[in-house]
Amino acid sequence: MSNNSADVVVIGGGPAGAVSAYVLAKEGHSVVLLEREEDPRFHIGESLLPYMMGLFDRIGIREAVETKGYVPKFGGEFIDPTETKFFSGVFRADFGKQGEGRYDRAFQVERAKFDRMLVEEAGRAGAEIHFGAAVGELLMEGDRMVGVRYTKDDEEHEVRSTYVVDASGRSGRIANKFGLRKTLDKLRMVAVFRHYDGLDEKHNLGVEGDIQVGAHADGWVWAIPLSKDVISVGTVMPRDVFRASTPEKVFEEHLARVPRITTRLTGTRPIMDLKIETDYCYHTDTVTGPGWLMVGDAGCFGDPMFSGGVLVASATAVRAAENLSRALKNPQDADRLIAEYENFFKTGYDTYIRLIHAFYDGELVAVAADAGRTTDRDTLERYLIRLIGGDFWSEHNAVAQEMRRRTEWDTFAPFERVYGCPSYPHLDEQDRKERAESRIRRVTAGQ
Repeated sequence: MSNNSADVVVIGGGPAGAVSAYVLAKEGHSVVLLEREEDPRFHIGESLLPYMMGLFDRIGIREAVETKGYVPKFGGEFIDPTETKFFSGVFRADFGKQGEGRYDRAFQVERAKFDRMLVEEAGRAGAEIHFGAAVGELLMEGDRMVGVRYTKDDEEHEVRSTYVVDASGRSGRIANKFGLRKTLDKLRMVAVFRHYDGLDEKHNLGVEGDIQVGAHADGWVWAIPLSKDVISVGTVMPRDVFRASTPEKVFEEHLARVPRITTRLTGTRPIMDLKIETDYCYHTDTVTGPGWLMVGDAGCFGDPMFSGGVLVASATAVRAAENLSRALKNPQDADRLIAEYENFFKTGYDTYIRLIHAFYDGELVAVAADAGRTTDRDTLERYLIRLIGGDFWSEHNAVAQEMRRRTEWDTFAPFERVYGCPSYPHLDEQDRKERAESRIRRVTAGQ
């Protein structure tokens, strides 16, 4: 068995793991990233949010993303024939309306290629990358995690480290070891999806490049263009709805309920068998411990309704890496930095999952109306579009504030929220002033 050592071991090569390793390596720390697969695999979560671009710009990989030829996404179209989930039959979140200083676009990506690109960026930054490395034992000394044992090419290896970052996604290596994972039963959904080629956007009744999200009585349908010719289509539903039929029948029946999406698919043909993802939505109340912490899906997973998964995974990865870097340089501050990270993690995921609850409970309109009591109309639209675009850590977004008042949407046990946008930290004071001015305008209009 070979032995090695590093400042940090990262388990998993998805966006959370790759971004953690990238930031730590750029800070000058020794990092070993272990990814079980030989190559990044197919994954849902193909639609990114514009706040990703601000985050990637801040850490130095925005240009790497923009030059890969991904489909640009300037907004999202939300379709609701019943007008019970969204604001009209067709509501478009135009990212150009977020206000100054924010990126007006994101991208639709093929996750295998996107994830590989992020891992390669981590490698270029100095991280040691191992594909085909299956992590086995999590090494402990007393109650502290001190590294991992893994197998690669039928050989066993051991790497010891000051910290272990669990970015293992839904497999949840540390959560399973300590029995920490809790399901969000209200949101335990099933997704059935496939890709189509032959896409011709002349059939799109909306805006080219947009994601489409179509609501119906039993769930929702997505349509995400991945290239000029290929589009991803899926339907998400409660488990009892899924079990009442065959995957093929329920997929076709739900898709037919959203004519704007079926029209967009005119002339396309499926290029893959149906895929199924089950047991959506879980969390852990403990995402850090002695010598370890979780990032991204390893600690929490929300329904992909608003495409926030890659953003919260990447944002928590950046904050984890930044705080670990400070802890490695100043061990006397480690406990405070780790605690701050845990509350940051929970703040972002809590806000994102509240947005999902608001959709399923048909409360988005009501939440916006509540926010409108203290916010003028134009600013309210900006807040809503920002929230849909990834504004999960803002203290000043009135729509997010109203959602946080709803105790029925609590995910975690009580915690201290950590505010401050990880994508645009320099805009915090500007946002505070905007909020104060909006309140004044609303009060004046009311008089």
